[in-house]
Amino acid sequence: MSDTFRVLVIDDDPGIREYLDALLERRGYEVFTAATGEAALEALNTSRPDLVTLDVVLDGMDGLETLRRLKKRLPDIPVVMLSGHGQARTIVEAMQLGASDFLRKPFEVEELELAFQKALEHRALRQEVEELRGRAQAGTQLVLSDEDEKMREVNDVIEQVADTDITVLIRGESGTGKELVARTLHEQSDRRDRPFVKVNCAALPSELLESELFGFEKGAFTGAQKRKLGKFEYANRGTIFLDEIGEMSSALQAKLLQVLQDGEFSRLGGESDVQVDTRILAATNRNLEEAVHTAEFREDLYYRLNVVTIVMPPLRERRGAVPLLVDHFLKKFSAEYKKAVRDLSPETIAILNGYHWPGNVRELENMVRRMIVLGSETAVLQEIALRDAPEADESSSFLDLDALGTELANGNGVDLKKIAKQAARVAEKRVIAKVLHETRWNRKEAAERLQISYKALLYKMKENGLAESR
Repeated sequence: MSDTFRVLVIDDDPGIREYLDALLERRGYEVFTAATGEAALEALNTSRPDLVTLDVVLDGMDGLETLRRLKKRLPDIPVVMLSGHGQARTIVEAMQLGASDFLRKPFEVEELELAFQKALEHRALRQEVEELRGRAQAGTQLVLSDEDEKMREVNDVIEQVADTDITVLIRGESGTGKELVARTLHEQSDRRDRPFVKVNCAALPSELLESELFGFEKGAFTGAQKRKLGKFEYANRGTIFLDEIGEMSSALQAKLLQVLQDGEFSRLGGESDVQVDTRILAATNRNLEEAVHTAEFREDLYYRLNVVTIVMPPLRERRGAVPLLVDHFLKKFSAEYKKAVRDLSPETIAILNGYHWPGNVRELENMVRRMIVLGSETAVLQEIALRDAPEADESSSFLDLDALGTELANGNGVDLKKIAKQAARVAEKRVIAKVLHETRWNRKEAAERLQISYKALLYKMKENGLAESR
């Protein structure tokens, strides 16, 4: 199968090689073996493994030297060391050279399975990080671009705290880019080469979330047939991002508080504590102060999380970013769906720039995706019109959506430019009215926020029938 993992077994004992070969093949791995380090390195010329088991004591080149050369050729390959001695100095040197685990012979099958699970999941996380690092770099720079004062403040805080282990609470509406902030903090820290593990606290019931975060021991509950490591262990020496932290149950909040205070926890069904060195980043769109007041969120945990706070502004307060993001998403999805890039009409850009974006950057991204997939701006313009229509002035000569739908159903054409102009007029009026209201009808301040001249604002107010209404 294409998703079968390939394991290279390096051991000078033919009995161990045969045992591991049979054991691993029964568990669905594809296995090839080598009796010496030299033979193993030679085998890499024709076959690349996903994971390696390596004996410390080998004829000729020893296991540590083999490990050093393996890591030089394949830096990301997980290597599980096997030894009948397990001296502390050897273990430390192996881990410093990049071994993912160290097992003493004779080992239990469960120990080996757990070492494989940990190594392969750690490798998958590293690959995901690299993929996301390359794929999201341009989008991250745009979403976090400092084209306005609020984003400059966000970037200043990121720069100040990224290369520390301080806990950061990221706040803001859904879709504003809170996860991008968390990833940027990780990428700019000393932990960048370690795992970045994301957990959505709202996506799982409390019982499942506990086992997801902290793992469990064999027999901890019905169906727990073997030990499972939690996300905190996979994020050891890296970063864990707890999204939607405000949805976490009180019982789990207490356990998380222990990790923040002592750097340790116990697995479900476990008798001993597990030590971890994990940086914690958290995000929420909830009012945690109110949740503390109503006893839905622990006050002591709130203060532990709220060491440094980063507030992501909504997209409607970052109008200058909209055209840049539109251009980025057009190129991204044109490449993804193999469709030619074409610029949007000025009327459509005006509508997008004037829209209030309740779903923020995520909503904009999805709208541009639909434009590319459908090859038309019409559906998105109708969607914006439908959302804005109930709040629009009935005298604004807005779109007759029922009539438009009838025309489309009958196979008739529609005047896209006319639709765009009508929608842009309503969007412009709503934005100007909103800014005037927010500035308490201070025309000078409103003109500055709208990035137009004072004279142009007066003209547009008159054109749109906007009279002062305190």
